[in-house]
Amino acid sequence: MDRYLVISADCHAGLPNEQYREWLDPEFREAFDDNLADRARLRDLAQRGILNEEFAEEWERENEEGLAGGWDAARRDAELEADGVAGEVLFPDADAVSGGASAPFGAGLSAGGDADPTLLLAGARAHNRWLAEMCQLSPERRAGIALVPIFDVPAAVTEIHRARESGLRGGILIPSMWAPYPPYHDPVYEPVWAACEELSMPVHVHSGNADKASYGAYVGMYVTEVRWWSTRPLHFLLWAGVFERHPGLRFVATECGAFWAADLLWMMDTAYDREHGAKKLGEQLTAHLSMRPSDYFDRNCSIGASNTRRRELARRYEIGVGNLMWGNDFPHPEGTWPHTRAWLRDAFHDIPVDETERILGLNAAELYGFDVDALRPLADHIGPTPGELGQTGADLGKWHGLRAAGRPWITGVEAIPG
Repeated sequence: MDRYLVISADCHAGLPNEQYREWLDPEFREAFDDNLADRARLRDLAQRGILNEEFAEEWERENEEGLAGGWDAARRDAELEADGVAGEVLFPDADAVSGGASAPFGAGLSAGGDADPTLLLAGARAHNRWLAEMCQLSPERRAGIALVPIFDVPAAVTEIHRARESGLRGGILIPSMWAPYPPYHDPVYEPVWAACEELSMPVHVHSGNADKASYGAYVGMYVTEVRWWSTRPLHFLLWAGVFERHPGLRFVATECGAFWAADLLWMMDTAYDREHGAKKLGEQLTAHLSMRPSDYFDRNCSIGASNTRRRELARRYEIGVGNLMWGNDFPHPEGTWPHTRAWLRDAFHDIPVDETERILGLNAAELYGFDVDALRPLADHIGPTPGELGQTGADLGKWHGLRAAGRPWITGVEAIPG
């Protein structure tokens, strides 16, 4: 292995808003025209005082050609190759600054139960049709994520099957917020989980939506809570026994970081094991589980961590090396593009090669069904080497203690580095 096979588990693709019109079913185009105008007005109002306009202008000016890769496949391939990325998982909403390339009717990252379900599904279908065609241009390199608002369960199941048949093998993205519909532990959603398990379509949540109506002008509240809202469905699916009933179902939390996972697993495991603080709770606590929560997490769950930070990598043995998938978040400014190689060197310079291989690509290849042999020639041409990441001669002894401890609440080993 001379060069790493890098697969970004978090990339974004989407047409400029107005270009989605032709991908919509004709009966929704008039509503689309009205919605497009409303979205533009609301976006202008929302960004006053919230968006760093100087940064946005500079970002778009410096990266204008590369940003077209959000919808132009050839440009996209060139940008990813310059970043050293051979494969990618595609989420919606290419424009994370001004919202100018996002799925119709808000069906993308901000989708929630407060939207018109008929329009939401129409917008999702339009995006899915376009994305399937884009993925077919380089099917070995791209795993597209289908947008599936699941509140109309029969329609959702139909769209899951249609999306899979169209080539969107990456799985589905569901809204992280469901009100006023039933929460995701409700049996009404069982056909959705069953269809995803049957078709090997991972279920995803992605950061973006939160209880924005209660924040007012306090953007810090959104920043603080958005990951919690985005990962909340995991709590519901796990404790309700969805992973128990569907052992082959895969669930992925993407662009929510990974820092939260270790403490969440510790808290859930110690409750399951009836540690002191949970002794008073009755049998209903674990009635739907036959394993520790961390066992379900390892079997059923993954984290598309994006721009994985040093503090998160330092806790990788508690989180689970096999659960972590890196992403460059192309073409969003909060990601590592177009300076991924420098970001990787900073983050992975002292991480063991075998673990780096898994986090940078092999975990995603296994989950999403990438053909490693098909990608290897490209990776051998563009991928970073261990030397380029500064790993040659790195002191790896610092990790021995943490590796031996693993999850200390289970192993009983003190997590002391070195």
